Amino acid sequence: MSLALLLAGAMILDALLGEPRWLWSRLPHPAVLMGQVIGWADRAFNLGAARRLKGVALVLVLGLATAALGMGIEALPYGEFAGLLIAAILLAQRSLADHVRDVARGLESSLGEGRRSVAMIVGRDTASMEAPAIARGAIESAAENLSDGVIAPAFWFLVAGLPGILVYKIVNTADSMIGYRTPRHEAFGWAAARLDDLLNWIPARLTAVLIALAHLRPTAARVIWRDAGLHRSPNAGWPEAAMAAVLGVALSGPRSYEGEMRDYPFVHPEGRRDIGAPEIRASVAALWRTWTLALGLVIAAAIAWG
Repeated sequence: MSLALLLAGAMILDALLGEPRWLWSRLPHPAVLMGQVIGWADRAFNLGAARRLKGVALVLVLGLATAALGMGIEALPYGEFAGLLIAAILLAQRSLADHVRDVARGLESSLGEGRRSVAMIVGRDTASMEAPAIARGAIESAAENLSDGVIAPAFWFLVAGLPGILVYKIVNTADSMIGYRTPRHEAFGWAAARLDDLLNWIPARLTAVLIALAHLRPTAARVIWRDAGLHRSPNAGWPEAAMAAVLGVALSGPRSYEGEMRDYPFVHPEGRRDIGAPEIRASVAALWRTWTLALGLVIAAAIAWG
C-alpha cells in the first residue's frame, strides 16, 4: 500500500475521530509520552557546562530512537495498518478545529470565557485581552498549527513514512518545550529549535500555498510574499499571512508576554482589526477548506502512484 493511500486514510480517520477522550483518559497519548521524555532530559542534562552540545546530543538521540521505532513498527505484521493508526493519532486537524471553535463559542458567551478559551491555545498574556486580540490569537493559532500540526506531519509521513512523522513530532515537541531564547533554554534548546525550523521550512510555505489555493485567492500571494518575513519565526509568518489575506483581517501586532508588551508589526495591516467570533469561525472554515484540498491532492497522488 502506498504512503499516499495510508496518509489519506490517516487524515480521514483523524478528521472523523479527533482526540477521543474515552481513549486518552485511559492511555497516555504518544505526544504526552514524548513530552515526558523531553522533560526528563531537560531536568537531567540541562545543567553545568556544554549545554548546547548536550542539546545537540539529545536531539540526535531522540531522532535516531524515533526513526528506529518507526522502522521497527513498519516491519511488524500489519505494520502498515499500525502506521496508519499512529499517523492519524499524530495529525491534529480535528482537535485544532475544535479548539479554535471553542474560542469563538467562549467569546460569544462572554469576554471572560473568550479569554479562558484562548488561553488554552496561545502562550501570550490573556487576562486583559479585548475581543479583537482574542480573535487574532485564535486565528493565528489556527494558521500556525495547521502548518505544524497537520501539513508538516502529513508531509513528512509522505516523504519517509512512520519514521518521518515520528522524527518530526519528537523534534516539534522538543522545540515547544525547550526551544526558547531564555537563560535556561537558549543553549540547551538551540538544536531543537534550529532543526524544527528546518523541518518546517517546506511545510510552512506549502501551507500558505494551500490556504490561498483553497480559497481561490491568487492575490494572496502578494500579501504572503510581502508580510511573511515580518513574523519573528522564519516559518510561522507564511501560513499566518495567508490566513490573514484570505480572511481579510490584520493579524499579529502588539501583544503581551509575561507582563511585557511586545510591539510586533501587523501582518496584512490593511485588513480588518475590529474582529471577533465571526472571524474566528471563518478561520475554522478555512482550516477545513485547506484540509479538503490537501486530502484531494494526497488521494490524487495515491492514484497516480498506484
